[in-house]
Order: sequence, then structure tokens, then C-alpha cells
Amino acid sequence: MVSSEGLCGSQPPIAAPVTQYGVTKPISMAGPTAADIQRSRDLEKFLVQAGLYESKEEASKREEVLGQIQEIVTNWVKQLTRLRGYTDQMVEDAKALIFTFGSYRLGVHGPGSDIDALCVGPSYVSREEDFFFVLHNILAEREEVTELQPVPDAHVPVMRFKFNGIPIDLLYASISHLVVPHDLDISDISVLYNVDEPTVRSLNGCRVADQILKLVPNVEHFRTTLRCLKFWAKRRGVYSNVTGFLGGVNWALLVARICQLYPNAAPSMLVSRFFRVFTQWRWPNPVMLCAIDEDRLGFSVWDPRKNPRDRTHHMPIITPAYPCMNSSYNVSTSTLRVMMEQFQYGNNVCEKIELNKAKWSALFEPYLFFQSYTNYLQVDILAADADDLRSWKGWVESRLRQLTLMIERDTYGKLQCHPYPQDYVDASKPCAHCAFFMGLQRKHGEIVQEGQQFDIRGSVDEFRHSINMYMFWKPGMEIYVSHVRRKQLPAYVYPDGCERSRNLHLTPEQPSYNMSRNNGVAYQAESGEKCLKRKKDPDGEDSEQSRLDKRRSPDRNQSVSPEIISCKLGSTCTGCSTSDLDEMNRFAEVNTSSNSSGISSCSHEDIGNESTAGSSEGSNVGDDNPSSSQSDSSDDLKSSVEDDHADQNKVFQDGLLKDLEPKTVVGVVLKSMNGVVDSESVQNPVIRLSLASTA
Repeated sequence: MVSSEGLCGSQPPIAAPVTQYGVTKPISMAGPTAADIQRSRDLEKFLVQAGLYESKEEASKREEVLGQIQEIVTNWVKQLTRLRGYTDQMVEDAKALIFTFGSYRLGVHGPGSDIDALCVGPSYVSREEDFFFVLHNILAEREEVTELQPVPDAHVPVMRFKFNGIPIDLLYASISHLVVPHDLDISDISVLYNVDEPTVRSLNGCRVADQILKLVPNVEHFRTTLRCLKFWAKRRGVYSNVTGFLGGVNWALLVARICQLYPNAAPSMLVSRFFRVFTQWRWPNPVMLCAIDEDRLGFSVWDPRKNPRDRTHHMPIITPAYPCMNSSYNVSTSTLRVMMEQFQYGNNVCEKIELNKAKWSALFEPYLFFQSYTNYLQVDILAADADDLRSWKGWVESRLRQLTLMIERDTYGKLQCHPYPQDYVDASKPCAHCAFFMGLQRKHGEIVQEGQQFDIRGSVDEFRHSINMYMFWKPGMEIYVSHVRRKQLPAYVYPDGCERSRNLHLTPEQPSYNMSRNNGVAYQAESGEKCLKRKKDPDGEDSEQSRLDKRRSPDRNQSVSPEIISCKLGSTCTGCSTSDLDEMNRFAEVNTSSNSSGISSCSHEDIGNESTAGSSEGSNVGDDNPSSSQSDSSDDLKSSVEDDHADQNKVFQDGLLKDLEPKTVVGVVLKSMNGVVDSESVQNPVIRLSLASTA
């Protein structure tokens, strides 16, 4: 008897179903070739040589420190339980638990990096009084603790300190339990019952870190790739949540998504695919590791169909734990542009590495920020001592992003700012000092109109008002904002300090503007003639420009930098970003018509087209807490953002110009007519930037 199998022939093997990680199927299930494995080994060797891995001794020290902190908080809770009259059994059972999150929890921390930790306590132990007062005093009395800095008014309240030299960022969450279980599962949604939003934001750092590790197909490959890309981002100047770039949790989520799209890839492949995917990603389509968990407990979740503010987000990177938030709220059009340029740089280098035309060291070449622009804004921050500078600098730095937003809003995006996240110190100053810099350039492709100028006086004035809101201001805390040309940059910004023959910081040839809290008056030590003379002086420009053209990223090498026409600055600002309305409207239409849980497929041709539903923006207290990416003053910006989107032209003309019009009669106006400069007397400062080239 002949079987039916013999008549019909053997059945073709049934293909095994493709395992799906995340919201779409993988782009490729291919594994590494022998060459990929070798490149991965070379990459790991490079990372080790770069000193990105801590020693066993330091790892052991960190564990000891966490153990000591655990003991301190447990005794603290027992003390409060006894003082509040609970039974002896309650005192014995009382405890607090320490959880870690951020780079330490993900396993990608390095030597000297901080530990992000969360203290979970019972319902009767409060954050405001018990954590920031009682525990603060306990820590202050311990000799192991230094640089203790409570930040109770942050979007995610935090207490920062060093314990035996190891930096700690400690959050607190009071959950709805009289006794905290020793086996508490912080990933369970029940921990969010009956808690306020600051507590939810504090808890979500740990919850997101745990979810990331659960959602990646290979944890070790994820860790190697993330360690590589965090190092790359720092070298290329795009690692800073507070400045408007991406912080630790943002990079972790992006890398985790690539691991899902290429589940069998080795680290070298994942690094290359990271740049390949995100150079093609169509922002503001969101990056998500899983479907957005719909509203279950009443907390706001990210959903641009329902929340108008969510439509203004430029680079949504959504956290995977409920309530889902946009972890990259701070990204602006400026910083997104810079990051896309750097992604393209990384993609170009990785293509050469795969062709054996470059080594891994080429990928980590530092970004030459101070050779990339002709004009810069220099923001000097001064205080009486190091402790005052630490708090003052943190306050100013958290608001620098808004200065760039306001400048770009008030110039309709024609003047682009590139804030650089690194601070620089002038050791020659008698007081505590640091400085930040921003590159300035005209938007690429803008048509130059003769005589057209940028007036950013109002932007800087609003920034000053924002800075003056600091509740803990002390005498000696001052801020200076200066416009500097590349040839005027101070020597201390260069690693060897010898790029300039002399330190030009705050010299008669450089305009400086004192915006101390006491007076807010700007002083200029420069004549209009000198300003114009420097503008026309070509000495050294040609050779420097030719070297620069070889180093610039593709979009910047043909751009034209703005030019100072009159230089006085007596102002500073809070601001809000304005979005590309057409782009956002299209995004809104897509999200409005999409199913609440529908996600389109992701392929090479369709990268960045994942549609979404639901979730909420968040804000960062550090780079590693996803719920803290929104700046502390985001609520102040809400109405301003919406007004700008409603009628940007009207806001600028009726509001800003009306306010500034009476001041123009006492501003500096430098007119160039046949080489003759006409300088009027000055009582109020003004900055105007011309669209002409300064190259």
C-alpha cells in the first residue's frame, strides 16, 4: 500500500515562526559572520582600553556603599516608627528598601560614574519632612558623606551626595503599605496604587530599567552596544538630557529598540545598524519597545491625539513602563538637527569599518566644537565658593536650553543655536567659575537679504528673568553672557591651553555683559569701530576656514554663520520651542486616524513609521530617570508653547516687538555705509546679528 506521502512527495518543512521583540517584527534575523565576530572583539578590546569598565575593587566598594546606605535608611525608618508610637512588633518589622536604576542597574556604569538609587519606604514616612529633613540631617552628620545637596523642588525630587567618594543620586517613594515587603516587586503596577505623581516619577526609573532588560533579546550584547554608544555620544557632544540632547535612559531605549530589530546581531553589527536605522528614522514618529499601556490608574500617558503638548515633541522616545512617558521631552529642533548630523557621521564611519577602511578609534574622534562655528555665545557662571557654584551652576544649566529655544523662536528658526553640554573652568579666576558655550549659525539654505539682522535682545532679557527666579540666590552668584568670535575664544577651552597665544576672556576686545541678580545691567568694553574692524579682519581666517571645511559635518560645511553688527547684551530668557506646524499636523492626523493600539510594520523602507497611541511626557532629574526629562519650569512654558503654535507671527509682533519698541531709541545701532560706522550713544543693551557671511 502506497502512502499518500509517497504519491505527493515529501511536504516542504514548515518555517518556524519569527519571534517578535517589541511592537514590530525584526528587520533581520541574521546572525554574525566571522568578520562580524572579529569586529565585535576589536570593539570590546577598544572599550576596555578606553577605561570604560570598572575594576573589581571599585565594584566591591560600590556594593559596600549600597549596603551601608541600606542600613542607614532602615534605621531611619525604625526610628520614625518608634517616635510615632507604633508597637514594638511594627518597629521590628519596619524597613526601607534600596533599589538601583540607570546605568548601574543596566550594568553599563564605568569608573567614577554615579549610582542612581531609590529608597522605598512605608506610607507614614513622608518625602517633604522625613526624607529631606530627618534623613538629610542623619546623612549630614556622617563623615563618609560629602557634597550633600537636597533638591526637593525638582520635577523628580532628589538628594545628591558622595558616600566614601562615590556619587549618589537618591530618590524617595512612599508606597501604600504600613510595612514594606522584603520581596517587593517594584515592576508590579500595584506599587502605584494611591501615590502621587512625584512618587510615580521616582518609581518609574527602576520600573523602566527592569522592563528594558526584559525586552531585549540578548542582555550582554545590549550592554556592550549601549556602553559603546554612550561613550560615542559623550565624545561627539550629544550626551546631556538637561541641555536638550539625550541622557542615559534615552540612549538605552534607542539601543534596546535596535536589539529588538536585529535580535541575533553581534555588538559590532548592532552599532552599525543603530546609525543606519536612526539616520533614516522619520521623527517625530516615536520609538517604542512595547505597545503603550493604556490608562489604568488615572495617570496621564503620552498620546499626541489627546494631548496637544505631546504634538510639540520632536524626538519621542517612549518609556516601556506604565505610565508611558516621552523620555526625551527636552529635545528641540536645534539639538535634533545636531544629533541627526552626528548619526550621519557615525553611519559614514561604520560603513568604512565594515569595509576595513577604518578602525573603531575613528568612530570616537572627539567633535571639534570650537572649530565648527565662527560665532559663539559664552555664558560665564560665577559664585563665591565651590558649594555655591555647584547649586548656582545647576540652576543656570537647567535653563540654558530655554535660551536656545527663545533665540530660535524669536528669529523664526533662522538663527540656529548649538548648545555644547560640557562646562569649562577658568582656573585663573579668584572665585569659583565655569562657562558654557553655544555655537551660532544662520539656518542652512536661508536666502541672505542685505541689511537683515537678528535682534535677540528680548530672548536674553527673558532668560535673565528666569535666572533671577532662583530662590536660593546668594551674594557672589553672577552670570555673564558674551558674544565671542572663534579667534576670541579663551585658552582654557582647549585641552592643552595653547591654542591661543593669550587669554582673551573679558578683555577690552570682547564684549561682556554682567547680569547679576542685583542690577541686571550690562557693561560693554568695546567700541563699534573695533567690532567692525574685527569683522573685516581676514587674518588667519582663510587657513582656519580651509581646515574647518574638511572637518565639518555634511550640512554645516556650506552654512553661513551670523555676524555681530552691534554688540551689547543686557538681557537673558525663558522660552519655549516652536514646532514645524505642517509636520506636527500630519503627525496628529496619522495618530487621530490610527487604532489606539495599532503599530505599523518597520522595514528598511519604512523606518521611523511606527504609529502609536497613548502615553505621557516625563521629565528627568538626572539623565537616567525617564520620568524627569521635562525641565522644572515646563509648566510655565505650556501656555507659551500653545500660543506660539496658534499664531506665532502675532505673538512675536504684538508681544515682543511692542515690549521692545520703546527701548530701541537707546540701543546701539551700527550702520555700515561705504565703510563708515555710525555709533549712537547707548543706555540699553542690544544684540543684533547680521545674516552676512563671516567666513
